[in-house]
Amino acid sequence: MTHSKLRIAVLQFSHETVTFLPNDTTREDFIYPGSPASGEALLATDPKGYMGGFVQVAREFEDVELIGITSPLWPRTGTGSGWVTEDAYEHFMGIMIEELKAQPDLDGVYLALHGALAVRGVPRPEADIARRVREAVGKKAFITATFDPHGNEDEEFLAQADMAFCVKYFPHYDMHLQGERAARMLVRAIRGSFKPVHRTLRIPIIAPTVVMWTGASPWSDLIQRALIWEAREPDVFVNVFFGFPWSDVPDAGMSLQVLTNNDPALAERVLRDMAEWTWRRRQALLDTVKIYKTKEAVAEARAAVAEGKGPVLLADYSDRSGYATWLLQEIVAQKLERTLVATVASPDVVRSVIASGAKPGDAFDAEIGGLFDESAGAPIRITGKLRSIGPATTARGNGKDWICVEFGKGNLLVLSPYLVQIIEPSELWQLGLAPDEFDVIAIKSRVHFRRGFDDSGFTPTILLVEPPEPFMGTVHLDALAYENLTLTDYYPYGSPSFPPADWDKSSG
Repeated sequence: MTHSKLRIAVLQFSHETVTFLPNDTTREDFIYPGSPASGEALLATDPKGYMGGFVQVAREFEDVELIGITSPLWPRTGTGSGWVTEDAYEHFMGIMIEELKAQPDLDGVYLALHGALAVRGVPRPEADIARRVREAVGKKAFITATFDPHGNEDEEFLAQADMAFCVKYFPHYDMHLQGERAARMLVRAIRGSFKPVHRTLRIPIIAPTVVMWTGASPWSDLIQRALIWEAREPDVFVNVFFGFPWSDVPDAGMSLQVLTNNDPALAERVLRDMAEWTWRRRQALLDTVKIYKTKEAVAEARAAVAEGKGPVLLADYSDRSGYATWLLQEIVAQKLERTLVATVASPDVVRSVIASGAKPGDAFDAEIGGLFDESAGAPIRITGKLRSIGPATTARGNGKDWICVEFGKGNLLVLSPYLVQIIEPSELWQLGLAPDEFDVIAIKSRVHFRRGFDDSGFTPTILLVEPPEPFMGTVHLDALAYENLTLTDYYPYGSPSFPPADWDKSSG
């Protein structure tokens, strides 16, 4: 290289796309104050996440220069939106590729990705991103990426990129660590001390995300096995992609990926061990948690409170849009008291209340939630009084206005414009609420809530909830109208053959 510094471009394109939702994720959804971001603004995003870890370690090397390429941040809709439009994808990819082409003598590129980005007309978006980046920067530059474990990835990504590092835990405790890894190994690859060799193998298992909690066996055992391989063999990295079933894409489902330092035989040995273990435990991987139907869950919550086992957490696993009212309907029907419901997506109601000039203490009477799609159920009329109106202070509020409504006996409902997963109890208390106000807390979350409600010991009683109907978001994946994959090609919905007959040729 003729330049003195190692020049590394940094870009991001991430979304966890729920393709079964009716609202496409548009160009405008990625454009809001702070997004797109470039330069130092991009590098300063997500300090506790992938980007923060990557930047921290990269800047420990005095000879590394980071170039922040103009990139869209996570869309304002969060995970409550469907297919990313081709217009949005091509618009931002065009910007990123042109900026990359304008950067001379790049030594490396870091991609902050997710793995479950789904774009209309693009079967494997992350692999397509890698291909376009490779074409822009040439063969000599090294490309690395970080991924969410709910990525749908096969061998196509590493056919263009050199390295990938996937989060191991759900909840995602190690995002920062994987960013650190990506930076360290990218610098090593550029300097020639790490020559990445990889093997990838898809495992024909598809599972709802609620079962993938790594805080308990067997998912904890699966991750521990990967960690043991990384501990016993220097320069071995094991990626376990759990898969994301809510994206109707051809590479959905589980996959394993192993990286080594120029040792293909070791990569193959680790891959086979991990694959065989995973397949042996395939049924156990699906039988990890008890899920209650809404009517049963609310009754159980009442009983637990009476027995002094509160506060009780009702985690509505099934809601992918944020509009679902099934649990709230049952809370009202059973006259549950001292219950906090956070949140139900009702953007029209939020806008209407704000436009009216209403103030805390004013009466509230509106139909909220429902009607977004079949899985959202029917709207429910809530009457009460406004407690607060204003910008959310939580990390997932994105500065949007939330409304708190008091109703029934000591109950409180939080309305938001989009789906929100409450992860930490403190996010609720930042709204001006107090823990001693409530015996039951009802949230929309699958596993991430365990970070703040379970690991902390805050809630002694946790009930995972879904409606009795096999809608989108429930554990009944066979209720989904997949078009880009055949569900019977996956366990438990079919009897796929595994390991593959051409085992030696199956890894990429």
